[in-house]
Amino acid sequence: MPDTGRSTYKYPHLECSSTAAMFRSPRVMTYALLSGVLLLVVLTVLSQENRISPTSRLRYSRFLDSSNLVFLRWDFDLKAEIITFELQVRTTGWVGLGVTNRYTRAGSDLVVGGVLPNGNVYFSDQHLVDEDTLEEDGSQDAALQELKEDESYTTMRFSRPFRSCDPHDQDIADDTVRVLAAYGPDDTPKLDRKLTFVKSIFLLQIVHPDDLELPDDTIIHDLELTDFLIPEDDTTYACTFLPLPIVSQKHHIYKFEPKLVEHDETMVHHILVYACGNASALPTGVSDCYGADPAFSLCSQVVVGWAVGGTSYQFPDDVGISIGTPMDPQWIRLEIHYSNFHNRAGVYDSSGIRVYYTARLRKYDMGVLQLGFYTFPIHFIPPGAESFMSYGLCRTEKFVEMNGGSIPDIHVYGYLLHTHLAGRSLQAVQYRNGSQYRVICKDDFYDFNLQETRDLPHRVEIKPGDELLVQCHYQTLDRDSLTFGGPSTINEMCLIFLFYYPRNNISSCMGYHDIIYVAHELGEEVTDPMEGVMALSNVDWTPENIKTAEKASKEAQQTVVIKTIDEVVENTTGWIPDIIPTPRGPCLESSGGKVEVQDKIPAGFRTAPVSLKGSGTSLWHLSLVALLCVQGALSWLLTSLQATV
Repeated sequence: MPDTGRSTYKYPHLECSSTAAMFRSPRVMTYALLSGVLLLVVLTVLSQENRISPTSRLRYSRFLDSSNLVFLRWDFDLKAEIITFELQVRTTGWVGLGVTNRYTRAGSDLVVGGVLPNGNVYFSDQHLVDEDTLEEDGSQDAALQELKEDESYTTMRFSRPFRSCDPHDQDIADDTVRVLAAYGPDDTPKLDRKLTFVKSIFLLQIVHPDDLELPDDTIIHDLELTDFLIPEDDTTYACTFLPLPIVSQKHHIYKFEPKLVEHDETMVHHILVYACGNASALPTGVSDCYGADPAFSLCSQVVVGWAVGGTSYQFPDDVGISIGTPMDPQWIRLEIHYSNFHNRAGVYDSSGIRVYYTARLRKYDMGVLQLGFYTFPIHFIPPGAESFMSYGLCRTEKFVEMNGGSIPDIHVYGYLLHTHLAGRSLQAVQYRNGSQYRVICKDDFYDFNLQETRDLPHRVEIKPGDELLVQCHYQTLDRDSLTFGGPSTINEMCLIFLFYYPRNNISSCMGYHDIIYVAHELGEEVTDPMEGVMALSNVDWTPENIKTAEKASKEAQQTVVIKTIDEVVENTTGWIPDIIPTPRGPCLESSGGKVEVQDKIPAGFRTAPVSLKGSGTSLWHLSLVALLCVQGALSWLLTSLQATV
């Protein structure tokens, strides 16, 4: 691999001597030199920021198999767009790590390495030609940092760019990544399905719970059901109302985690905690959230949420959920969604959410804003669709009025994405003054089995008057009947929860299309929304009609439903704006790199940064150059100052 990063640096003695020649006589130049030296020191420090050396501790980790034999650590440098992996496997044979896609292992990339019996190491960047056949890439874009073997384990550590210029390498972005790991008992790299594992991971997570300090006065409180008999139905939404901890002064909840009971199969799909307005008349006991008694669906302000695949979540250190003041909720609605697809009988559950709170207050009180397509049967997805888009619009111009006064700008720091089994991708897009402003969050490779609260790399500001659009992408090739919006796992949802500060009274802002217009575009004569929904069953869902339905759903007027924490509801209307695709960033050029078809501008190529090199010596040498120059310049500066006194 050509060392393109090093070739741009000059020799240190030439840099220093030319600097000294500039500052020999005028006293006034002394101050200019001092400024330059200080700037050089700052640049040197900045060049070291966030750099991951071959010996750095990697912050994130996960087992990739159920037997805990395949262990992955990783870390990344967002600025350099480099990610470092360390794979440890209980084997003395070969190991491999890469990225695959949702549907097939063919085309997956896999970095392969191992240690031969004579102590020599082998390492290469490869890809799968088909489900089982490995072939070496023409462009080697992974840089080895360490490969070692003992009597039990083989450990391979390497770095690679988020996006190389090699079409055989899968991109790593702010999406769910399906990590592929494989190994063998000897040093002949050959895939064995029993020794190959795929796990969905959000690799570029920003905040990790272990990175944040836990207050000494932390108190733990569980919000849970107790010995609830799970019905034998496919889908159950169980709700109960529970008091929040009673405290004599304001506290902040700063962390939550699921409290799950182990069963033979995963039956808990998601858990949501809703804050209740203090004036609400709340029922007792446990009942169906959306059944005969409407009281069990009271309270719509989501406070925290967990879904299958998620783990614990700790808020950034300047935000928390406020409890203990007259403005704070005293009760919550706990909602647990059970999926009992095997209709098992006699299964009891005591799951819930565990919260951590403290009197050590954070700077901001947080809130949650629910966006998306209003969940009811007007939301539909045709069967046999390779691709189908749904849209939910939010218009914020009524927020001030509904909040009961002025509303500060909303600062979004995190999000949770949620669809059911047909969902393939989601995104939330922000518009200001009629133009697209930014994509707030997205996941182009959404996985139903990995739903977790994620932090944004940069906080986003939403102003009153902005429009927010949620787009959900579905695929229903495995279905022969319509899928409607609804609570069951076999129904669909299209939701994004934005975590923000400072808290206001708005709980949700969601849209739905004019189903009568959609039905008319499909050739169905209807006069009311119920007829419109029923008429969809008469449609012959050909690829042409699927596209017609998608186009009509986007063109139809949207009704926007805005709710407050006290269940005040107001509607407005709007139209779905176009979404301008986000351009892909430049790729990192390596040996044999090629321009991809979708990269229309060759200038998209960029030299691989020196932190890609396994040893990291180039950047260290650059820093040494700077330090030597600083040392020489400071010595000359002291001499000059003494001479002028």
